[in-house]
Order: sequence, then structure tokens, then C-alpha cells
Amino acid sequence: MNKATPSAIAANVDIINAQVPGYKDLQMLLINQEGMIEQILPMGTVFKRVPGPDLQVLDVAGDWISLGGVDLQINGALGLAFPDLKTENAHLLPKISQFLWDVGVDGYLPTLVTTSLENIQRSLAVIANFIQTQKAGAQILGVHLEGPFLNSQKRGAHPAEYLLPLTIEQVKRVLGDYAGVVKIITLAPELDPSDEVIPYLRSLGITVSLGHSQATTAQAQRAFELGATMVTHAFNAMPPLHHREPGLLGVAITNPNVMCGFIADGQHLVPTMLQILNRATEGLFVVSDALAPLGLPDGVYPWDSRQIEVRNGTARLPDGTLSGTTLPLLVGVQNLVQWEICDVERAIALATDAPRQAINLPGISPNQSANLLRWHLDETTKKLTWQRLFS
Repeated sequence: MNKATPSAIAANVDIINAQVPGYKDLQMLLINQEGMIEQILPMGTVFKRVPGPDLQVLDVAGDWISLGGVDLQINGALGLAFPDLKTENAHLLPKISQFLWDVGVDGYLPTLVTTSLENIQRSLAVIANFIQTQKAGAQILGVHLEGPFLNSQKRGAHPAEYLLPLTIEQVKRVLGDYAGVVKIITLAPELDPSDEVIPYLRSLGITVSLGHSQATTAQAQRAFELGATMVTHAFNAMPPLHHREPGLLGVAITNPNVMCGFIADGQHLVPTMLQILNRATEGLFVVSDALAPLGLPDGVYPWDSRQIEVRNGTARLPDGTLSGTTLPLLVGVQNLVQWEICDVERAIALATDAPRQAINLPGISPNQSANLLRWHLDETTKKLTWQRLFS
């Protein structure tokens, strides 16, 4: 895990000989005086640019340049679970945002797993207030509600007593006054035979992700037709692929309009299954699914009314149920390269450009802040490392 490496170069710089996800051959990135990406051009392109006495040139010698990561599913960090947010601990949000920035994340969706309606509303209120004032560190881009509209048979570590039926009335209760803060909702579509909820959520501008579900092939197909566009932690908390009943995941990976999040820790999906998933669809993005002990050492930690044990970055309930990880998002990128799941370009894009695409944000391109990472691959060890270019 790399720490941010502040640089004296903050603006008015030409980055040359860079590989950039989505761009062919070596590129140069022109950063203007406001610290914005002005242009991304192939090396050798003739362009007009007033040099100025403070113009600097940074030759990255073929290393990769990307935006920072975006984590669409992260449950907490530094000992705080986002469903436990309240006024008394809201001071931890700036620290979490700075920590995530330091581990290469530009933006994130605090994820609220299934809990009481009171906890959800309180956490949403705290996050909504913080969004209005947040400054330094990784930016909160909205909230991911993972539940409480989940199939009890696939609830995993989600407490059964807080699961709710999937109706518009119950959705309104959960969202309360904070629908504008919620960016993604994970739900089990088979719980709504009326087919009303997904169109309602889409009308609010909320992305619908299918997960913790027993949906059949037909039910999944219908949900995507109604407007669902994502799948939460592919393969986990859903039926496995079957050659006569492909189910939710089978429908998702054959639908070009659907993107699947996945966890690249080697526990939620072993490398062989990661290879299958990567070969099956282009529509993927990495999530951390990290829990509150992210940033803390291995050990036993409280988790709602229960406890989880963290060993080597994997968190489990006392009965052995897998509940998440404590590995930062970009460790997943490094794993994908180390395990030879995909090439460096795709691995980087899966944590930087792809999650942005999933929530309708642009990938690396002109007119964006130059919050850039530099990636270097050691060709001998196949170890991929990164550092922030600018503070």
C-alpha cells in the first residue's frame, strides 16, 4: 500500500511519455495553471502552448497515469461503520476522507448495510450535512444503500430482523428526506412482483443494483428491462451460474448495459473465477467492500451488535460467514495484475474509469482536476506500485 507523495508540481506542467487508460500509445497531458487537465495528446503532436517561466515538464518514462480510484461500495474505515454515524462521531468523516485519499481514492460512496430505519436516517443526515462542507480528501459522491430490501435467503451477514419488503411505501420510509443523497440502492428484484419500485427509483435518479438475490433468469431480465443497471459484488450473495438457469449473473454479464461490481481480494472470488468474470464481460468495476477496520490492524472488532474477526484483511463473523475485507481499493488493482487476471491498463481502469462510468461520471479526459496517480510496473516481479503526482 502506497502513501500519497505530494509534489511541488501542482499546475502548469506537461506530463510526457505517459500511458493512459483508454488512449492508444504514449500520451502527453497538459495541466494548466488552475490544475486542470487541459489536453491529452499523442506524443509528437504539434500544439500551441505559451511556455512561461514556471512551466515544468515531467517525463514519466512509459508509466501509467490515471485518475484516482472511486469506491462504490465501502462500509467504513478507521473503526467507524457508516451505519453507526451520528453527530458525536461525525468528526471522523474528514479523517476517513483523508485516509482514503492517502490510499489513492478520489471519491467514494459510504455504504449503509441493512440496519434499523433509525440508523439509516441518522447516517444519511450526517452524510448529507458533511457533503455540504467537505473540502480536502476523497469526496463523498453520494450514498450506497445495500439493503434493507434483500432476499433473506441470500442476506449473508445482513441481520434478518431489519430486512424490509420491497414496496414503494417502504422505499419512501427508508429514503425519507434524503433521496437526493442516495446514489445507488442494492435490492433483490424478485421481492417486487408489481414491477413498480425500480422505475420509481430511477425516476429519483438513483442507480439500481441487483444483489443479495435469488432472482431467476426471467426475473433478472425483467429487472434490467425496468432500469436496473448494476450488480453488487458479482457471484457473492446470488445463485451460481448454471448451464440451464444462468440466473441473475448470467443475464447481467451478457447485457452490455449492465456493469458488475466485484471484490478482488482473492477470498470473495478466487483468481480462477476472476479470470472467468473478466473474460465474460467488459462491464466490470472493482469495489473494496471494506469494513470499519479498514486502516486498522487485524483483530476482533464490533460489527453492529455482533463481532467480526479480521485476518490478513478478510473479515468473518464468528460462524465463518464472509462479511467483507479491510483491504483498500487499489490493492485489488495490484492483485489483478499480480494474478495475471488482466493487463495493467484494464486493471487500473477497473478501479478508476469504470466505477465513474457506472455512476455516469467521465473517465480521465480534459477539463477535469488533475488528481492523478502514477503507476509503475516492475517487469521482473510483476509488482504494480503507485503514487500520487500532486498533493
